[in-house]
Amino acid sequence: MPVLTSRSVPIRLALAAILAGGLAACRPQGLDFSAVLRQPMPTTEEGLRQEAQRLGAIYDRKPGEKFVSLRYGSVLRQLGHHVQAVAVLQRAALANLEDPEVSAAYGKALADAGELKQAAEVLANAHTPDRPNWRVMSVQGSVADQMGHHERAQELYLGALKLAPSEPSVLSNLGLSYALSRRLVDAERVLTEAARQPGADDRVRANLAMVKGLAAAQRGGRSETDTWAQIRRAETQQKKQAR
Repeated sequence: MPVLTSRSVPIRLALAAILAGGLAACRPQGLDFSAVLRQPMPTTEEGLRQEAQRLGAIYDRKPGEKFVSLRYGSVLRQLGHHVQAVAVLQRAALANLEDPEVSAAYGKALADAGELKQAAEVLANAHTPDRPNWRVMSVQGSVADQMGHHERAQELYLGALKLAPSEPSVLSNLGLSYALSRRLVDAERVLTEAARQPGADDRVRANLAMVKGLAAAQRGGRSETDTWAQIRRAETQQKKQAR
């Protein structure tokens, strides 16, 4: 039996500590996937591409993980990769059943991809009457407008405004919906209000200018065809404000 000396005890203790540290380092560490959502979103196309590559590698390690899928799906949507975004968020929706945040993102991706009927169904389950979400309601309105259901869309926008009064993105959506319904006086009034809000961006002001141009064309008896096509393109682009 080996004899322990006063010098050997500290050495053995040190070795034990090193081994314990090595074993701890080998143990799989829990990853905070929610941290990906706290990082600033890139503002350039090249930055978005790099972010997509980074997130793709993380996503491959754990497909369907909520936070990675939400961020990855958002980046893919901004890059215009709508089919891929739908696939990513569909898998997340299956892995996170009845999660309203995931359902909302999945519904938005479906709307981007032109799957309007399915988008409407998914978005309807993304919130509940007792916990309504104005962002989801605004996207629901955009989907309804694209399907030609303008009165239903306007109901949804007005409901969203009760939850988020004076929200410029919702006001802008409502104004475009009025324009699509050929209610140009209401459209100009609402878009003017939207443009006055502190959070209004260039898209809101562009929509207001477009509606004013349409009104002028009607008063002057000029052709409306090009302007109405422009209104519809703007309405389709408006849904991107919900990203």
